[in-house]
Amino acid sequence: MKRTDPKSISQIINEALQSSGMTSSFNEQKLCYLWPEIVGAAVNRHTTRRYVDHGTLHVYLSSASLKNELSFLRERLVEQLNSAVGAHVIDNIAIH
Repeated sequence: MKRTDPKSISQIINEALQSSGMTSSFNEQKLCYLWPEIVGAAVNRHTTRRYVDHGTLHVYLSSASLKNELSFLRERLVEQLNSAVGAHVIDNIAIH
């Protein structure tokens, strides 16, 4: 029998995601999960819904002034979210 080196749990999960083709879907969900950590608790309190569709993160906010403020920070948020995930997941953020 051939012996193999032990693998960590993260390596096994990454291999399973890659073999099933679910890596991009997993990264999209991870990005939505990391939204509160990137924008903070105050902004997250006004976030009602968020999802990724065709490379665009759609964020629904209940505060009009916060929508305006985040629209100015759109490019920086895209960079921070992509770097937090560790992959290029989104190109744009649509704030509704």
